[in-house]
Amino acid sequence: MWRGLNAIRRLVFGLIALFLLLLFLMIVFSLSGGEVRLQDRTTLVFNPQGKVVEQFTQDPALASIMSLGGDEGEIRLRDVLQVLQKAKTDSRIERVVLDVDRLELAGWASTREVAAAIRELRAAGKPVVAFTEGGDQQQYLLNATAERIALDPMNGPMLEGIGRYRQYYRELLQDKLGIDMQLFKVGTFKSAAEPYVLDESSAAAEQADLFWMNDIWSRYLTEVARDRKIPETQLRDSINNAREGIVAAQGDLARYALTNRWVDALQTREEFNASIAAKAIRDEDNTVGYRAIGYDDYLQLAQIEPDPDASLLSEKRVGIVVAEGDIVAGEQPPGAIGGESTAALLRDARKDETIKAVVLRVSSPGGEVFPSEQIRREVAALRAAGKPVVVSMGDVAASGGYWISMNANRIYADPSTITGSIGIYGVIPNVTRALAKIGVHTDGVGTTPVAGAFDPSRPLDAASGAVIQSVIEKGYRDFTGRVAKARGQTPAAIDAVAQGRVWSGAQAKERGLVDAFGNLRDAVDHAAALAKLGKRGQYSTLWIEERREPFSGLLSRLPHGVRLALTGNDWARDLLRLAAPQAEADLRFLQRVSTNNRGRPVTGVAHCFCSP
Repeated sequence: MWRGLNAIRRLVFGLIALFLLLLFLMIVFSLSGGEVRLQDRTTLVFNPQGKVVEQFTQDPALASIMSLGGDEGEIRLRDVLQVLQKAKTDSRIERVVLDVDRLELAGWASTREVAAAIRELRAAGKPVVAFTEGGDQQQYLLNATAERIALDPMNGPMLEGIGRYRQYYRELLQDKLGIDMQLFKVGTFKSAAEPYVLDESSAAAEQADLFWMNDIWSRYLTEVARDRKIPETQLRDSINNAREGIVAAQGDLARYALTNRWVDALQTREEFNASIAAKAIRDEDNTVGYRAIGYDDYLQLAQIEPDPDASLLSEKRVGIVVAEGDIVAGEQPPGAIGGESTAALLRDARKDETIKAVVLRVSSPGGEVFPSEQIRREVAALRAAGKPVVVSMGDVAASGGYWISMNANRIYADPSTITGSIGIYGVIPNVTRALAKIGVHTDGVGTTPVAGAFDPSRPLDAASGAVIQSVIEKGYRDFTGRVAKARGQTPAAIDAVAQGRVWSGAQAKERGLVDAFGNLRDAVDHAAALAKLGKRGQYSTLWIEERREPFSGLLSRLPHGVRLALTGNDWARDLLRLAAPQAEADLRFLQRVSTNNRGRPVTGVAHCFCSP
């Protein structure tokens, strides 16, 4: 034991020494790097690398250290847009080269927002060209906005449409492990928990999913066809018939893409750079061969140089609060939604006299009911205090994500936002048979019929099941009733578009769940107008975020033993992760729900596993 403790001690001190060394090297490197300088006739190589998020989930300094080891980390959507918006008016930027193969886009709404910013660049007279080594179809939507796309001849983009396929593990849980999952829900289309009780998706789930997926996919085809100047029917056919076409092309993805006008030329990166160098200012010292600045350096420049349109006013501000991720109870770190922590940020905005209006940026599939209600109450309190609240929906604002949005003065969404899913469910496991397989049996006594009724190691009796169902039904009435009041409709009208059904942003607007199409800037402008702050430039914006010390979240992210929300057994968790790897996010969410609600046997969940 002592040798083990001594080994751990040496490991810990070794890691601390390595960390301090890396930190020292970073500081020396940053000091020696000097200020980023930008010359005239510079090409912006738009090459962000990492996962696009609304808000960092890790310390930026820690992310910088991790990037030294090849970890691409996270990129804020606001920073991506800031780079494109600055380049649009920056006379020193002569052209833009898109190189987005290592940009991991979260969803369709944020992808469309970046694509729109690139189109604005072109409309401002900046030439935009793209180079790709293949990429996915979200990256291709960005590349399609360029006037010319060059593709490496060894690869090709795979445009395959939108699908949603999940693992269904009723047989594993019930037949193999002996775990009986008991589902309580309200909403014909509330399908989030179906994998626990079915072997395949229900007809209602397939109907609802195809409806919103076809809407988003049709919009994708329309935009790509318009940007590429290809007839939409031709583009659709080339995608639908891609399997046969690629086989006929003897597996040459690049040739198939060129033949169908998905790209304009087949070039290696070296050939592409040479074609740009022929038009730009040559710079043999630059790796690309011409005068260029990359995304990271240009972002640093954009954040240092003052924005000529930015207001210096500090007494007239629109606050922006980000709600991204699953909604769970208690205090949560930045980049996550906690019932208490996110509500506290909204409360801070209400108490700050300089903040006259608030924009709530929602990118969440929902989560627990009570934390969602805590956040909704703070939105209502802001309005009661005379401060307008405008919601800007991101990629997903469904179920609990809609719950926290409903009381805003106005809701903006992208037509391809995923929203709705107004429904409630609860999952109660029974592990009696699973324990019996290993020779464990549960027995005992209680002072009332309710004592121990919700113990997952005991069968759930009918009376207790009726209690759970009544709680879920009450939660659904609360949900639809609050939406009806907030949206100025009847509960019956909301119930007709609720039932747990998922909608695209365009479909939600048709049904009165969304007020207008727009991005975050549109939401900020409207909030300022409601607060009578004047036009853009006459007020400032403030991102209201929890400050944390660098590396404070490091320990919280280290692996630790957790109990599976479904069974309370690590071995079952590992079996499920092995058999159904895509279910890992579902299990992490349910584990947090279980951990945060110990002692409360019945927890309603307003969550939507609805990302394509």
